[in-house]
Amino acid sequence: MDKAHGADVGSEKIVTAGLLVIGDEILSGRTKDRNIGTIAEHLTGIGIRLREVRVVADDEREIGDAIGALRSRYDYVFTTGGIGPTHDDITADSIAKALGVSIDVDPRAEAMLKQHYAHRGMALTPARLRMARIPAGASLIANTISGAPGFRIENVIVMAGVPDIMRAMLEAVTPALEAGDRVLSVTIAVNKPESEIADVFLAHQLRYPDVAMGSYPRLCDGRPVADLVLRSTDGAKLEEAAETLRALLAV
Repeated sequence: MDKAHGADVGSEKIVTAGLLVIGDEILSGRTKDRNIGTIAEHLTGIGIRLREVRVVADDEREIGDAIGALRSRYDYVFTTGGIGPTHDDITADSIAKALGVSIDVDPRAEAMLKQHYAHRGMALTPARLRMARIPAGASLIANTISGAPGFRIENVIVMAGVPDIMRAMLEAVTPALEAGDRVLSVTIAVNKPESEIADVFLAHQLRYPDVAMGSYPRLCDGRPVADLVLRSTDGAKLEEAAETLRALLAV
């Protein structure tokens, strides 16, 4: 089990998360996901380790199964997509069913939507009111862009799929999240293919087992090169490992 629940592992405090991306449009390729990288970068920056990402269709059973699996494994589960005003937006209902709670129009969410649409001279139609349906017991996540809130129930954090709105919700919920030690990183660009430095890199990893190391190949002017990325919560140990590796590789 990967779940840490804010646990202290050695001298590190580790908080973990899973991400569930919901939407037929993502799986069909019609919409290109822009949220995974944003969420991963944000969580890393505040000290939450994103361990897994799943993508599922707009299907109640698939959403429920994924929520059950992820929330039992990680401290937090973040979801994106499926909380809009149309019939295929079934995320809120699916999560309510998965957690065994009722769902109905939430007076707090309804008030937010009334204010939002009144300010724009627009009516709160039945379709728009669907976005105020919130599982019982959930807290709301403010949406400063389009009014309709996200929500948090237990360790599940439900956000919109539209990137700008998702980002606003992520920022809004962040102060309420428990975080662990931040993982720091150093990138060393090597002007050689991975195959030429693999043995040295492996020996260095064995020398510094507490510093995670990964090699990421790319092409530069058509030539294979590699970015070596070192990660640790211990800044001093990370810098020592990086400086020693630079010396070994003469970079």
